[in-house]
Amino acid sequence: MKRELKEKYDLAELREIIHELRGEGGCPWDRSLDYVSLKPFILDEAQEVQEAVDHGDMDNLCEELGDVLLQLLLYADMAKADGYFDFDSVITSCARKMIRRHPHVFGDEKAETPEEALDIWKRVKAEEKAGRLKK
Repeated sequence: MKRELKEKYDLAELREIIHELRGEGGCPWDRSLDYVSLKPFILDEAQEVQEAVDHGDMDNLCEELGDVLLQLLLYADMAKADGYFDFDSVITSCARKMIRRHPHVFGDEKAETPEEALDIWKRVKAEEKAGRLKK
């Protein structure tokens, strides 16, 4: 399972790397992670994203966003192994939510200001939570 460093990777390759880390012959620490043990890391990485933004450090922001992505991929790899969902399901869920919650972009509603757009987002979210909209 030898891998050489490359200049550039794509999402599919990163997903393979994460799967290898958690698979047979992978990293014992990565393999030991579960939903609960991973929880503190996603919060830490989100905090580090905030700090990079606060300092205007775009190089560090890029790295920290990668660390957040790593957390998402680890969770999705665990969920796939447990038969719940996979990363493609996460992507689909997010895309569907963005389309539903932006009817002023993808539908017939209008929003002229950021405040109007946020009001629409909140209304659609409330309707989803109340079961009036199909997710």
